Amino acid sequence: MTFRKTAISAALLTLLASSSAMALPIDWQTGFQASATPVMEQIESFHRELFYIITAVSIFVAVLLGWVIIKFRASVNPNPSKVHHNTLLEVAWTLIPVIILVVIAIPSFKLLYFESEIPTPDVTIKAIGKQWFWTYEYPGADGGFTYDSLGLSDEAAAKAGKPRLLGVDNNIVVPVNKVVEIVTTGADVIHSWAIPQFGVKMDAVPGRINKTWFKATQVGTFYGQCSELCGARHAYMPIEVKVVSDAEYAAWLADSKKKFAALDVPTRVAAK
Repeated sequence: MTFRKTAISAALLTLLASSSAMALPIDWQTGFQASATPVMEQIESFHRELFYIITAVSIFVAVLLGWVIIKFRASVNPNPSKVHHNTLLEVAWTLIPVIILVVIAIPSFKLLYFESEIPTPDVTIKAIGKQWFWTYEYPGADGGFTYDSLGLSDEAAAKAGKPRLLGVDNNIVVPVNKVVEIVTTGADVIHSWAIPQFGVKMDAVPGRINKTWFKATQVGTFYGQCSELCGARHAYMPIEVKVVSDAEYAAWLADSKKKFAALDVPTRVAAK
């Protein structure tokens, strides 16, 4: 019976982990949340490559240590060797780690470049970190509005059918398969805008503008949190992103222009 329960639980966890609707952490999860952007897919691929390399190195070192312990223990080697120098061995233990680091560095730099080079954005959103909520701005002709996004209380989250400590009152809405540029800054202390399934984490620093991007490849609701310790209610500063079709996004924009406050437009002074 215990084995059957364990098997059923494992199957359910696998099903939930592979479901795009379950865009949040699950109990007993050991790996990444399912990727939803090209950046996160590359992060997962790089992680797998590192895992294979680390596993091979760990097994090699463990076998080598075991061989040394058994072969050169005091009971079978009462008179230890006096050798102090071996050119071939020293070259090997210097060259092999260098080769391993180069093998790791090449995909690492490629991934860093892919993350930092922002393609031409289809949508730009400014995320302003505040203690302890986010203010979002949708600039440009298609947007022109701003609103605050606060975490829901446990009661409000349960009523709205959202996960505890992750649901918000006003979420971000973005179109699917479009490049979204996130411009971050902080209004008081350092915050960090992070969505695990998007492979995005960018600090929001007062007096500074940082940029990152994502391209969600599936519709659904995805959750993140502020990932920089920012004060007493740091744990109550969630991020909720809803990815929708182009038609739904256009309808949301039209409704939001009526619902939310307009962005301040710089005053134009007539020429003399």
